[in-house]
Amino acid sequence: MRTLPSTKKLGGTVAPLVTPVTGAGELDEAALERLLDLQLKANVEGVFVLGTTGEGASVPRNWRMRMVQRTVNYVQRRALVYAGITDTSLADAIAAANEYFRAGVDVVVAPPPVYFPINGRELLAWYTKLLDSVDGPVVIYNIPATTRVSIPLDLFGSLVGHPRLAGVKDSENSQTRHQQLIERFSSEPDFSILIGIGSLMLHGLKLGADGIVPSVANLIPEVCHRLCEFARHGDWAAAEAMDKQMASVAEIYQKGRTLGESLAALKAMLALRGVCTPAVLPPLLPVEDAELEHLRTEMQKHGLLR
Repeated sequence: MRTLPSTKKLGGTVAPLVTPVTGAGELDEAALERLLDLQLKANVEGVFVLGTTGEGASVPRNWRMRMVQRTVNYVQRRALVYAGITDTSLADAIAAANEYFRAGVDVVVAPPPVYFPINGRELLAWYTKLLDSVDGPVVIYNIPATTRVSIPLDLFGSLVGHPRLAGVKDSENSQTRHQQLIERFSSEPDFSILIGIGSLMLHGLKLGADGIVPSVANLIPEVCHRLCEFARHGDWAAAEAMDKQMASVAEIYQKGRTLGESLAALKAMLALRGVCTPAVLPPLLPVEDAELEHLRTEMQKHGLLR
């Protein structure tokens, strides 16, 4: 069984990478390496492929293992590698997780199955079977904006202590929930709490969360890393300055857009910096030319383009 380098904890900045696509509609492995370079130079603690920011549920199956292997081979243990599993089939989710572990992934990230409406009992049974059947650490992923399921806190109470459960990535936009989550589980020695909502990351770190998973790390990973470092040392004035910078950059691609539209805008911003193309995976659509020029103007205002 694959184990983490220490008991508790995952943490710091875990960068959820976009999935780069060539103009011909293929996986852009050279662009993936450019993205990884940006993260490694910023000293992020983790990189996360095939998550929501990476359009994980839309990534063709024959790309997923290529992306995982390329990431593991390129990172070379300089950061932890997280990989998302989005299969509704439990058997497929288990198979994907174990395949990723064999390829060298450190942690898999597992949202709930999304097709059928599901109750807490069914959800607990699904995650219990998943944890019992995989060969390494699992982070449970709560993101009701896409799954339409809010994972009950009591589920974590039932599963904490399972040898495969490494923690939770919570992307529910609820300050109250995050406070309750941290109050109940932050003292658990082998259970890490990662915050996935940008506006709640500083709040979560102040309460005792272990780390953050910010999509804006694709653009400014060094700022995200400094936020966590300042938080770790209790320098909250400096942390607040980093948080404001992250929020102002994230607003460029998020404000007034749906989640899918924001991912297309994020890729367009990366394209303007020469990192990858603006191509997204169906059903998403790339930004139009007028929007691209608006993004260029906003990036120049924020010093994001030379």
